[in-house]
Amino acid sequence: MGRSEIEGKADFDHIRYAQLWEDADVLTEALGDCAGGTLVSICSAGDNALAMLTLDPAKVVVVDLSPAQIACLRLRIGAYRALTHSEFLELTGSRPSKRRAELLARALQGVDAETHAFWTGLLPEVSRHGIGGIGKFERYFRIFRTWLLPLVHSRRRIDEVFTPRTPEAREAFFETRFNTFRWRLLLNMFFSRFVMGRMGRDKAFFDHVEGSPAQHVARRIRHAGVATDPSQNPYLHWILKGTHGAALPMAWRAEHFDTIRARLDRLDIRPGSLEAFVSTGEKANGFNLSDIFEYMSPETFEAVYGSVLSAAAPKARLVYWNMMAPRRVPKAYSGAVETLDRIEDQLKARDMAFFYSDFVVEEVRA
Repeated sequence: MGRSEIEGKADFDHIRYAQLWEDADVLTEALGDCAGGTLVSICSAGDNALAMLTLDPAKVVVVDLSPAQIACLRLRIGAYRALTHSEFLELTGSRPSKRRAELLARALQGVDAETHAFWTGLLPEVSRHGIGGIGKFERYFRIFRTWLLPLVHSRRRIDEVFTPRTPEAREAFFETRFNTFRWRLLLNMFFSRFVMGRMGRDKAFFDHVEGSPAQHVARRIRHAGVATDPSQNPYLHWILKGTHGAALPMAWRAEHFDTIRARLDRLDIRPGSLEAFVSTGEKANGFNLSDIFEYMSPETFEAVYGSVLSAAAPKARLVYWNMMAPRRVPKAYSGAVETLDRIEDQLKARDMAFFYSDFVVEEVRA
């Protein structure tokens, strides 16, 4: 089982996600005590694999089908080594900068020739938007933020979203000042299955989705604006304002920067599918599976899930998200794992990556 089902359906030669849109805070807590163990992570842009280094594992094996996504991680490794924390934030786009060309050149010193050529070719975009702003998903939100959002809400109203409030005050603000008719109309148009498939996610990623993407996004934005505190949400801040505010994703925070930099050699980058890792016969103590099961048919999901279990050490945790395609342990393997309901409930309530409808934490029985 070395080839993934989605591999033959979607295009992997460009950056789909230039930054992570899954909350590393809940991921790392869900993985538990991993000190000295082996972890496996889907790469995406690499931020959550980097955040997993804070757990002090012996190794983090990073896999991804996309050479472009692997290039995102390789550049980040160069940036951690060559830049200060404040320079790193400028390069990512989290903070304004007029010197990203210089920062990119420094970050690329010592990287492999392929990664160097890939990012050099993207220099104009990096200079304008930062390395965290040039993926297909980020461009999708930039169109939304730049051209459409001003037709619905003023800049002042957007700023007001990030004013700290009590939960009751957040609900009142959302219902009376933000959730307007024009806002709902914009969501229904821009987050339709057709528009998202053309401009945001690859249309093949919707093959197994149930229900309306627009209605799902509307529910999740309400969750982000009311159930959690928007002033602490870096993902919502980027979508609505184009940078991060006072809150940063876990791997980009100052308190973790030196720790991650000191442990970069523990990353084991392996281009290819998760199934290819499983075929090596190695055992892992924890898996960050992102939302990969969402892209699989139920039959393929069951087969891949079983293969992951074969590569899991006793007490290993499987951590993953669902957006619109419900995926949990298949019935055939229900006796092999325990769902950690209490941990799930606690972390779902705190998850700032609000797109996802479900967050799953399962532990392999000893």
